[in-house]
Amino acid sequence: MEKKRRNTILVQGSILAAASLISRIIGLIYRIPLTHIIGKTGNDYYGTAYTVYNIILIISSYSLPLAVSKVVSSRMAVKEYRNVRKVFLSSLAFALISGSAGMIIVLVFADVFTSWLRTPMASPALRILAPVILIVAIVGVLRGFFQGLNTMLPSAISQIIEQIVNAVVSVVAAYFLFKYGLRAGAVLGQQKKYAASFGAAGGTLGTAAGAFSAFLFMLFMILIYKKVFNKKIRRDKTIHEETYGELFKILIFTIIPVLMSTAVYNLFSISEMFIFKNVANIQGYNAHKISVWWGVYSGEVSVLKNIPVSIAGSLAASSVPAIASSFRKGNMNDVKSEIRSATRFISLISFPCTVGLIVLAKPILAMLFHDTDLTSAWMLIIGSISIPFFCTSTLTNGLLQGINRMTEPVKNAVITLVCHAVFLLFTLLVFNLNIYAVLISLTFYGIVMSLLNRLSLQRYSRTRLDIMKTYILPLIASLIMGIFVYLIYVFLHLLISSVVIPTCIAIIGGIFIYFVAIIKIKCVTKEEFYHFPKGEKLVSLGEKLHLF
Repeated sequence: MEKKRRNTILVQGSILAAASLISRIIGLIYRIPLTHIIGKTGNDYYGTAYTVYNIILIISSYSLPLAVSKVVSSRMAVKEYRNVRKVFLSSLAFALISGSAGMIIVLVFADVFTSWLRTPMASPALRILAPVILIVAIVGVLRGFFQGLNTMLPSAISQIIEQIVNAVVSVVAAYFLFKYGLRAGAVLGQQKKYAASFGAAGGTLGTAAGAFSAFLFMLFMILIYKKVFNKKIRRDKTIHEETYGELFKILIFTIIPVLMSTAVYNLFSISEMFIFKNVANIQGYNAHKISVWWGVYSGEVSVLKNIPVSIAGSLAASSVPAIASSFRKGNMNDVKSEIRSATRFISLISFPCTVGLIVLAKPILAMLFHDTDLTSAWMLIIGSISIPFFCTSTLTNGLLQGINRMTEPVKNAVITLVCHAVFLLFTLLVFNLNIYAVLISLTFYGIVMSLLNRLSLQRYSRTRLDIMKTYILPLIASLIMGIFVYLIYVFLHLLISSVVIPTCIAIIGGIFIYFVAIIKIKCVTKEEFYHFPKGEKLVSLGEKLHLF
């Protein structure tokens, strides 16, 4: 039974993780032509608009999928189907209220927010994102409902549809609006600024179109599932049918801690932008240079860094309903097993991604963004160090919420945010590290947050991790992989002047080398592979290669 539950979590988590990975790859692919169209300055405007949008989205509705899935799964565990329906309707009401409030705030204060961040030309892009807040709030409830039913497929498919539509519309709209911006800017004598501003707005128009397509798909899924769910309701034998008032209160007390932890957890994005841009301006750096630095950070480094971090978020989303269900039933052994399994799985993903981005930083940026600037490469190298810590903190955030320790991530995030702000100011003012201070403080934030969350999780779940198998062996396997990947790239680049073919071959080779390494150093045993998604195929491949 324990193995079956662990497999279910990993399979469901892998569905969301795979969808998230596909979405991130699509996002990475479309950001390449988008960056070529709007440039590094346009990326700065685009990134600034997204930072403000994300904060408002987090405050208004970002926590809804996780909170809804938690409340739904706990009632599904005891077959209270009428209460589940009421949870769904109450959540929709909350989404409409909070999403509408977030939309109005962005529409009214867009100019204030972007001026505060010394990027006023990001205002058009931010205003286009305003209605997306309401759409995403509703989509979040629909996704959370299905995740609470322990099926991640609707959420996964909707994410992919959303990103495909987003990619197509973003590139096309950015191209035409960039051209329009050139003409409008020529009249005002600020061609480049207006072109970048309108181009960034075109990029955010794709986000709106993608969100609306996800809404249509999730609505279609709800209509299909309605008949099946109505049959369950007719067989429902709920003893205590909760009122809408009771459920709304439960939802608010579930959503607010999740909301606060997620909001504080992500406030560092806007705080680091505010601190860096204002301090850099005081220190006399050119406004164009500051914009270019931030354009690389938000449009290149963060895009690549967030691919593995998104997998942790997907695994957290799939773990919460299962852990909440086990916790409500009092099955602490299952809870501990699920925590260990999820933590180990994310370590096996995050470490090789980190090492791979570090050793191939320069060729990856050259291949994807045609960016051969050595400063950009060093930015990616330093920024990639934060990946394992952000993956761990993202995952533990969800795990703590799953065991009803809702306020722990909030307290930890507040402590970390204050430490991060002090550390960033210190590195900027004392060492004058400019954009590198942002990247170093990023890793500092991840370390503090993941450490505090891990201590809280250990305290309240009494879960002990095997440090060697969870962290040290995956790191050793990743370092072995990194050495071979670097040698493969250098050797092939001597033979082929292009960076594309050597980089792609090195990445493919790295995947195979990592697979061999984790087997040979006993990081993952043959029996443990069966617990992973497609584990039978991985074992079969290992046997054919005589690795076991």
